[in-house]
Amino acid sequence: MGVKTVDQIEVKGKAVLMRVDFNVPLENGKITDDRRITQALPTIRNVLDRGGKLILMSHLGRPKGGPEAKYSLRPVAQRLGELLGQDVRFVDDCIGTAVEQAAAQLKDGQVLLLENLRFHKEEEKNDPNFSRQLAKLADVYINDAFGTAHREHASTFGVPQLLAGKPRGIGFLIRKELKFLGEAVSNPQRPFVAILGGAKVSDKINVIERLLEKADSLLIGGAMAYTFFLAQGKKVGGSLVEPDKVDLAKKLLEKAGGKIQLPVDTVIASEMTDTAKTQIVEGNIPDGMEGFDIGPKTVERYKNQIAKAKTIIWNGPMGVFEKKPFAAGTKAVAEAVAAVTDKGAVTIIGGGDSAAAIEQMGLGEKVSHVSTGGGASLEFLENGHFSTLDILQG
Repeated sequence: MGVKTVDQIEVKGKAVLMRVDFNVPLENGKITDDRRITQALPTIRNVLDRGGKLILMSHLGRPKGGPEAKYSLRPVAQRLGELLGQDVRFVDDCIGTAVEQAAAQLKDGQVLLLENLRFHKEEEKNDPNFSRQLAKLADVYINDAFGTAHREHASTFGVPQLLAGKPRGIGFLIRKELKFLGEAVSNPQRPFVAILGGAKVSDKINVIERLLEKADSLLIGGAMAYTFFLAQGKKVGGSLVEPDKVDLAKKLLEKAGGKIQLPVDTVIASEMTDTAKTQIVEGNIPDGMEGFDIGPKTVERYKNQIAKAKTIIWNGPMGVFEKKPFAAGTKAVAEAVAAVTDKGAVTIIGGGDSAAAIEQMGLGEKVSHVSTGGGASLEFLENGHFSTLDILQG
C-alpha cells in the first residue's frame, strides 16, 4: 500500500493523534461489549511503550449535532484505563483551549481520550476549521479505526490531509483488516464462497457484482432472498422485499450464470416473536405469512458448499437470529464456517450483524477474522481501497 504502520514511525516524545473506533454499545452508562476497545490495545500499547504522548479520538453513537450525556466517551476512558493498567486522562471536549492544554501536559507514555467527535456536527461534514483544531494537537497521525475508514470525516480525512508534512500511518487493527480482506479479494484460495444475508439487495448490489467476478459461489439468505424470489416469479406473502429492485435482481441472476444460490425452503410465520409458530415451505410463501429464516434443506445445501470452501467471506445473517424460532439458519452457517476454519480455510466475518451473531454464539475465536466494520468491509470488498488510507501514502 505504501502506507507506514505505527511501528515504523518514531513516536518517543511526540504527540500522537490516533483515530480509534470506540463506538461501543452502552446500557445505563455501562459498556456491554468492549471488543472494539480491546482490538485497539496492540496499537495503543505500542505507542505508549515507546514513549509516545497518545491522544485518542473517536465517535460514539449518533448524537444529534451536539453533546448528549448518553453518548459520552467517559465510560470508555475508565474501561481503557482498567485494560491498560494505567490512568487514562479524559477531557470533556475534542477541540478548544482546555483540550490543547490537556494535550500539552501529557508526558511520554501517557494517554488522553478526547470527548465524542460527533458532539460537533463539523466532524461528519469534514469541516476545514474543525480539522485544523484537531490537527493542531498532532506531531504524528495514526488511523486505526477500520469501522469508519470508509467515511471522509474530519478525523479520518481532513486532519491527515492537513498533516501531510508530518509522519502518518495506520495501526495494527487496520493492517490486519486490510490483510484479510485484501487477500480474499485479490488472491483467494479456491473454492471461494461468499455468504450474503441481511435485509436489502440494494445495500449489497455493488458487492454482489464484484463478488460475482471473484467468488465461485454466492449463498444468499436473509430478507434479501425474497426480492430474488420475486424476480423468479414466486409469491413471498408479507415478507420484507424491495419491489423496486426486482428488475435488478433479475439482471443479477442472469449475470450470475448459476453462481447465486437461493434458499430452496423457508421458515415462515405470521409474526416475528420469540413464541411464533413456524412452518417450513418450499417455493411460494402464502399470503399472511412472512419468511424469517432459511429452511433445513437450504441449511444442508449451504453446509455442503461451506465444507468444501478454502476461502469464505460472510456478511449478513441468514434470518432474524435474535428471535429463537428464526435463529437456526444463522447458527448452522456459523458452526459450518467455524468447522471449515479448523480444516485450514480462511474465513472472514464482515462485521455488523454477522459479527454480532458469531460472537453471540461463542464462535468468534473459531474463525480466521471477525471484522470490526460492517459497512467498511462491504465498501472495501466493493472498491478494494479507502480514500482515507490512500492519502496516508508517502
